[in-house]
Amino acid sequence: MGDAKLIRVAPVDRKTADAAVKRWHYSGKVVNYSQLHLGVWMGGELLGAMQFGPSMDKRKLQGLVEGTPWNGFIELNRMAFSDKLPRNSESRAIAVAMRMFRTLAPHIQWVVSFADGTQCGDGAIYRASGFALTGIKRNTSLWRAPFGDVVSDVGVRTSERLRRTLHTNGSRASMESAGMSRLEGFQLRYVYFVDPTARGRLTVPVLPFSAIDAAGARMYRGSKILRAVTSTPPGAPERVGGATPTTALHS
Repeated sequence: MGDAKLIRVAPVDRKTADAAVKRWHYSGKVVNYSQLHLGVWMGGELLGAMQFGPSMDKRKLQGLVEGTPWNGFIELNRMAFSDKLPRNSESRAIAVAMRMFRTLAPHIQWVVSFADGTQCGDGAIYRASGFALTGIKRNTSLWRAPFGDVVSDVGVRTSERLRRTLHTNGSRASMESAGMSRLEGFQLRYVYFVDPTARGRLTVPVLPFSAIDAAGARMYRGSKILRAVTSTPPGAPERVGGATPTTALHS
């Protein structure tokens, strides 16, 4: 398997990163508006990629941290790794990427990403990498179409092709009448503070990781995990949840 410290992280072109995401990400889909692409190598072989870019709802997310300039944050849109990479490669690659931001893009104050608890996992790798959990939201936007594809309501409303194919206008009633079913599960929002001072300007509470179990949002590799919710003794450190990191994140 090897040592995760031996992996190499470096910029790659979009075509290379897209190919890696299509091969190893659970969705098989890329984010067209991603802008920064990092490849992950082991022994000279490309075995993963991370893609960063603006958030789809950037204006709304900008207010998560007070005083954030328009170019002051970025989203980890996709992370896709081969199972051939050694254990802890995800957290190692994230750590390298964050150091790159500090050195090469000091205007980036924080990074946001989302764990897809409807199809993949609850974001164990984020918790292991020092991200703060800032939101747990029951899914209302992802649907499974009759032909099996998973689509978002935003994607349907903005795509004439999808509206024609699915015979829907993108409203909930219309999508249900078209034979679509909403995915059960949660979407979890995580934030990493590249600039440590940004944490003090966070405008929402940092949630304890135990809130994932309390919400029934635990998931690993597409399977729901039910755990008994137990109280944490006062002053006890919060335990990092999850058995092992999820291999692919954000829908």
